[in-house]
Amino acid sequence: MDEKVIATDEAIRLIKRLKEKHGPLLFHQSGGCCDGSSPMCYPKDDFLLGNSDVLIGEIGGTPFYMNKQQYEYWKHTQLMIDVVPGRGGMFSLEGPEGVRFLTRSRVFPKRQP
Repeated sequence: MDEKVIATDEAIRLIKRLKEKHGPLLFHQSGGCCDGSSPMCYPKDDFLLGNSDVLIGEIGGTPFYMNKQQYEYWKHTQLMIDVVPGRGGMFSLEGPEGVRFLTRSRVFPKRQP
């Protein structure tokens, strides 16, 4: 079975640097609003997960969550977390680094029974 969420080497290196600065982390795929639809990186104890959040995988030893309703739209895709230059979500830890995490996706191929 393909992993639901993966990361580029550059994203893994950034996650490692952020862990060194901030300790344990978690990701939550934003569903829109203030920060668009971006993967948001937080110190693990600074983000309160709710009953509507589901763990979809792990990247760089860091759990990756998404809202259940949003996951229903994305469940047929694999998310690839990448890093690009520029400012992203104002609440995400990578902002001061001059880069932002970016979600790319691909649809999983249909499986034959």
